[in-house]
Amino acid sequence: MFLTRTEYDRGVNTFSPEGRLFQVEYAIEAIKLGSTAIGIKTKGGVVLAVEKRVTSPLLEPSSVEKIMEIDEHIGCAMSGLIADARTLVEHARVETQVSINGEPMIVESTTQALCDLALLFGEGDDESMEMTLEEAETVALSILKQVMEEKVTPNNVDIAKVAPTYHLYSPSEVEAVINRL
Repeated sequence: MFLTRTEYDRGVNTFSPEGRLFQVEYAIEAIKLGSTAIGIKTKGGVVLAVEKRVTSPLLEPSSVEKIMEIDEHIGCAMSGLIADARTLVEHARVETQVSINGEPMIVESTTQALCDLALLFGEGDDESMEMTLEEAETVALSILKQVMEEKVTPNNVDIAKVAPTYHLYSPSEVEAVINRL
């Protein structure tokens, strides 16, 4: 009995006769289509910044959500296929609602819950960089400025911070960070 290509692309650990993992190849292609997402951890909190690619003049830039709140003390930045990321965000939101002794779920536990759902994709670094939140905002946007094809504007980037609670920046707050570049 021979399997067709569609039967080889159902699982992340199913090899084709040529030794290919189609699910991994699909994921790599999705990453190439994605935009840049940056997270910087400091002693004062975390800064998230993303590139919002507006691919059509009919698309309203404010409707592109690439930074989301998971819980009041956890945020995330997305790249790649947004539908897939939204599935992970919803799972993380459900997981953070489960509290022990009334304490909010720690970030590491939320990450582990997502890893249990998806593939284990890496280990986090426990060392915080020696920079302030303001410096992290500037570094994050300067990195976006280097990798983006377009000029950085409040319409094509988003910034959020978690310090200690989640806050998505308004366009005027993003403009203030851009002016510091």
